[in-house]
Amino acid sequence: MLRTEKVLQVRGGPGRAVRLVRELYLRPDVPCRSARCPAACPRDGKLLSDDVTHYVVPDCKVVQDYLEVLEFPELKGIIFMQTACQALQHQKGRRQYNKLRSLVKDARHDCTMFANEFHQHCYLPREKGESMEKWQTRSIYTAAVWYYNHCLGQMPVIMVTEDEDAIRQYGNETEGVFVISFKNYLDNFWPDLKAAHELFDSILQAQRERESESQENNGKEYPEHLPVEILEAGIKSGRYIQGTLNVNKHRAQLEAFVRLEGFGSKERELQSDILIYGAKARNRAIHGDVVAVELLPSHEWKGRTVALCENETEDKAPAETTGDPMPTGKVVGIIQKNWRDYVVTFPSKEESQSQGRNAHKVLVTPWDYRIPKIRISTQQAEALQEYRVVVRIDSWESTSVYPNGHFVRVLGRIGDLEGEIAAILVENSICIAPFSEIQMSEMPQSSSENPWKVNPEEEENRLDLREGHLIFSIDPKGCEDVDDALSIRTLPNGNLELGVHIADVTHFVAANSYTDVEARARYAVSVLWELEKESYETLQVYYKKTIIRSAYKLSYEAAQGLLDGDISVVEDILELKDLDERMTQKKLHELVWALSKLTDIARHIRAKRDSCGALELEGVEIRVQLDDKNNIDDLIPSQPLEVHETVAECMILANHWVAKKILERFPHQALLRQHPPPRQEFFNELKECAAAKGFSIDTWSNKALAESLDKANDPLDPIVNKLLRSMASHAMSNALYFSTGSCPEEEFHHYGLALDKYTHFTSPIRRYADIVVHRLLMAATLKESKGDVKDYIFTNKDLQELCKHINNRNRAAQRAQKQSTELFQCTYFRDKTPQTDERCVADGVIYSIRTNGVLVFVPRYGIKGAAYMKNKEGLVISCQGDGSCEWKPGSLYRFQNRITSTTTTGESVTLSLFDHITVQILVQTSRCHANTIKLEIIRNAPYQTSGTEVSQKNFQVMKSELVNEVSQSAEASQHAEEKARVEVIDEDLQEYCQTKGASLYQLLEEIRDLALLDVSADIRT
Repeated sequence: MLRTEKVLQVRGGPGRAVRLVRELYLRPDVPCRSARCPAACPRDGKLLSDDVTHYVVPDCKVVQDYLEVLEFPELKGIIFMQTACQALQHQKGRRQYNKLRSLVKDARHDCTMFANEFHQHCYLPREKGESMEKWQTRSIYTAAVWYYNHCLGQMPVIMVTEDEDAIRQYGNETEGVFVISFKNYLDNFWPDLKAAHELFDSILQAQRERESESQENNGKEYPEHLPVEILEAGIKSGRYIQGTLNVNKHRAQLEAFVRLEGFGSKERELQSDILIYGAKARNRAIHGDVVAVELLPSHEWKGRTVALCENETEDKAPAETTGDPMPTGKVVGIIQKNWRDYVVTFPSKEESQSQGRNAHKVLVTPWDYRIPKIRISTQQAEALQEYRVVVRIDSWESTSVYPNGHFVRVLGRIGDLEGEIAAILVENSICIAPFSEIQMSEMPQSSSENPWKVNPEEEENRLDLREGHLIFSIDPKGCEDVDDALSIRTLPNGNLELGVHIADVTHFVAANSYTDVEARARYAVSVLWELEKESYETLQVYYKKTIIRSAYKLSYEAAQGLLDGDISVVEDILELKDLDERMTQKKLHELVWALSKLTDIARHIRAKRDSCGALELEGVEIRVQLDDKNNIDDLIPSQPLEVHETVAECMILANHWVAKKILERFPHQALLRQHPPPRQEFFNELKECAAAKGFSIDTWSNKALAESLDKANDPLDPIVNKLLRSMASHAMSNALYFSTGSCPEEEFHHYGLALDKYTHFTSPIRRYADIVVHRLLMAATLKESKGDVKDYIFTNKDLQELCKHINNRNRAAQRAQKQSTELFQCTYFRDKTPQTDERCVADGVIYSIRTNGVLVFVPRYGIKGAAYMKNKEGLVISCQGDGSCEWKPGSLYRFQNRITSTTTTGESVTLSLFDHITVQILVQTSRCHANTIKLEIIRNAPYQTSGTEVSQKNFQVMKSELVNEVSQSAEASQHAEEKARVEVIDEDLQEYCQTKGASLYQLLEEIRDLALLDVSADIRT
C-alpha cells in the first residue's frame, strides 16, 4: 500500500476557498468486479456479466449529462469510474449521485463502480497548470487502459466522451481501448435502440437551447438566488427561514406555503406556515423544493384563499375570498431541488398554433397542477398530442419565464386506463420493473412436482408449534399474501397463551442480498404472551423463531359469522369440508372458542388503550365491485366488523411489545414509529364545526380529544359524529419511522394509538421497515443468531437515512392509493348520464362552508367534493317550493356556520353545516390533468328514493373499526380494512405484471397495502 496526498479546494465561509490536503492510500488489489477477471480479484457481490462484447467507460461529462441514457438496461458492461462519480456529486448534487449509486446496486442493470483513485496503478496526481476537466479525462482514460490490460486483452474497452480533444488525443493511443463520442457509440453499437436515441437527441437539443437562450436573454424575469453560503448564514442568524415548498393545487398560480423545519430564531415565533403569494415571490422554486424564505413586512402579509376554486389561472383573487393575513414571504434561494420525472401533455393543434413560430420549442402542461408549464425542444410535438409523456426539468434560469426540460418517454394515450395508471405511478416515483433473474434465484423454489419443505437443520433451531397450537389466519376473501396468523390456548396452569405469528421473511431475504437491496407449513417469528386467565394481564412475553401450520384460512365474514352464531358460514370454511358430523362439531367448537376468547382479549386491550387516550377517527374505504367483464359495476363502502378490531388489536399489541424489546437491546439503533401531537391551529375547523351543533371539542391531549369526540353525538344523525372524526383525522400529524438515536425519548410516543413505544413488525411481506425490525428482534433475542450482530443492524446515521427514504416511499404510496381511488371513482361515473341515471344522484352532507359554496360528503360512495352555489357566470343557486334548484341572478352571504343565497327577486335559501342535501355526481374531464368528481346541488333536501336504504344503512354505522384512520398504519388495520382490494383481472395486460396480479390494477392495489390506508386524510400511524 502506497501513501500519497491529494489537494482539494473546498468552499469555506462567504467568498472564501479553503485548500485541504488529504492523505490517500493506494492499493494494488482494488477489485475490478468483472466476471472475466483472470486475476484473483474478489468475486463476491455484483459482477459485470461475461456475455457482453465490450466494456463501456463514460467520462465525467457523459455521466453528468446523459445518465438517463445509461440507465437503459440494454446498455451493458458499463464501468463508472470513481472520478466520474465524484464529479457528478460535485456538479449535480447528492440527489443525482444517489441515483447513480442506486443504478450501480440494481441487479437489473449490468454496471459497476471502480475506485480508480484508490488503485496504485490508476491514480494520477494533477499536474501543475492542468485544468480539472483535463485531469479527470486523463484519469478515466488511464483507468480504462488498466482495465483492458487487467483482463489480458479479452475485452475491448470503449471510453465515451463528448470532448473532441480527448478523442483526437487518446483515440488511437492504445490498441483495444477506443475513445469515441457517445453519439457515435449509440449509432454504431445500438442503432435499433430508438428510445435511447430519442432521449439522447432530446437532452442534446435542450442543452443547445439553454446555451442559446443564455446568450440571447439579458433581461431578468426573476431575482437571482442567493449563494448557498449566504443562505446558510442567514438561516443560522434567523434572517431567512428554511422549509419545504407546498403549492396549493387549487390555486397553483398564486398560492404556495412553506412548512417550517425548525431553523432560525424567527421561526420559533411563527405559529403557522408561510404564505408565498404569486409566481414572482416563488422565484422559480418548484413544489417539493427545500427553500430559504425571507419574511415580508407585516403590512404586506396576505390571507389564504377561502373560496372554492377549480385551479384558476388568474393572477388575482378577489379580496373578499381571502382569510385573515398570515406570515407572508418570498423565496430567496433553493437549498435542495427535489425535481423528478413529470407526466405532461402536449398542446393540442390549436394551442400549438398560438404558442408561436418556433415549432420545436413547446410548452407542455404537467399532469400535476402544482408544477409550472415546462418548455422542451422536440420535433415530435404533433405526433405526441394525444399521449401522456414523461419529461424531466434541466434548469430554470432567471431570464426564463418557464423551466427548460427534455422529453424522456411516452406512457400511453390520454384517457386510456392503463396510461392513467402509469401516470399515477410515475408521478409518485413508483417503479414497476420486474425482479431480476438474480433476485428470483435467491428465492426458494416450490412447485407442485417439488414443493418447498422445512429444512431439518432449521427445524432444530425453531420452536415447533405445528401440533400443540390451534393456529389460523383471518383475511379478506381471496387474499393470497397471508403473512400473519393468530393462536390462543389454555396453559396447564390455567392461564392463557396468546400468539401472533408473522411470516419469517428475513429467513428468505438475507441482509445485503440483491432482494434486500431491492426491497427493502411456513417459518414464522412468533410473539407469545402468557396472560392471567381472568384479568388478561401480561405475565410473560416470549419472542421465538417458530414453525407453524395454519389449521384454518378464514375470511373476515366467516370469522364474524361464527362469532355471531351463524353456522351457515361453515360452508365457506374449506378445512371443515369432507369431515363427518362429529369431527366437524368438535373442530367447530374449538374454533369458536378460540375466536370468542381472542375477541374478548382484544376488547380488554382496546379498553386499556382507550383509557390512555387512543383515538378512534373516521374514514371511508371504497371497494370496487366488478361485473363478469371486469367493468366497474359498483362502488361500495367497506362495512366494519368486530373481527377487524380483534385482528387489529392483536397486531398493535405485537408491534408495541416488539418495539419495547428492540429499544431495550439497541437504545440508539432501533427502528420505531412515532406519531407527534398535531399542531393546535389545525383543529380550528373541527372546533368551529362542532360548535355549530353545540359540541365542545377539547384538543389539548389525545385523551381529551377522544372523550370530546365520544360526547359529540347527535342521536338524530349519526353522520355528524363520523364527519367530526374525519375532520379530526385531517388535523393529525404524519406518523414517521425514525432511529431511536436521532431524537429524545420523550418524542417516541404514538399520539393516535396512545402507546409510548411502537414499531411495524407484522407485515414484512409488504413493508421493508418490518424486515429491518425482524432483524433487530432476532439480534436482540436469539443467542443462536448466525453471524455477528453487526450483520443485523444499521448505525444510527444509516438507519435514520433509511427511515427518511421509507417515509418518502410511504407518502408516495399514500398519494398513489388516493389517486387510484379517485381514478376508479371517475371511471365508474364517466359513462353514466347524470340526468337519467339514478346512480349519479345521492345524499350529501355539508361539512364545510366557503365564500362561494360548500364542501359535501357523499356517504354512499365515500366521495368528498365541492358544490358551488355561485357559478362562473355569477348566477347563484335558487331553490323552488319542491326543493329543486336552478341558477338565477343574485348574491351569496357567508356566515360562520351557514351560507345564504338570495336572488334579485327576493328568493332566499340557507344551507348550514351538517345539512343533508341531494347532489348530482358528474365527472369533470381534463385533457392535461386527471379527471375529477364534480358535485351539483339539485335539491336542498335529503335524497329520497330507493337508494335511501343504502344511505341510511351507512348513517347507522356508529363505529368504524378501531384504529381505522389515525391507527390505520397499524398492521391490524392494514389486514382489517386496508386489504380490501380492487380485484381487476385482464388477461390482455399480463405484460405489466410483477407478481401474481394480472395487471397494473393489481399493482395499484399492492400500493394500497403499502399506503397504510388513508382515503380521506393525510394521517399515517
